[in-house]
Amino acid sequence: MRFMVIIKGSADSEAGVLPSEKFINEMGMFNASMEKAGILRAGEGLTRSAQGARVSVKDGRKTVTDGPFAETKELVAGFWIIDVADLDEAVEWVKRAPDQPGETAEYEVRRVVEAADFGDAFSPEARAAEDRMRARLAQLD
Repeated sequence: MRFMVIIKGSADSEAGVLPSEKFINEMGMFNASMEKAGILRAGEGLTRSAQGARVSVKDGRKTVTDGPFAETKELVAGFWIIDVADLDEAVEWVKRAPDQPGETAEYEVRRVVEAADFGDAFSPEARAAEDRMRARLAQLD
């Protein structure tokens, strides 16, 4: 089953301070170990919130708010999509991620919803369309 690991931002990452060369290399080696184990499906870092926007929707009305955003503890600095047997295995992999000295890291691990999770609410036609879309996306890799 697939899990998204949400890598939370820090004050340094939000300020645009790059991590140390040592940490960047350690994280690269960790990513390579997940790839070698065959579990890594995707993973990227994100720019700071000052370079982004939020779109809020309420009662059909959409409001755009340009960054930066105030609560750094709620910001996402990056993500991984990993494919493992269960939540316990996902957590074990995240616990292996390298530490950055002087920084507090927080990772949120959540299972990716699959079509089967919708049961009968997902019609056979919708399921077939979903399968076709996923097949096309897989060809882009």
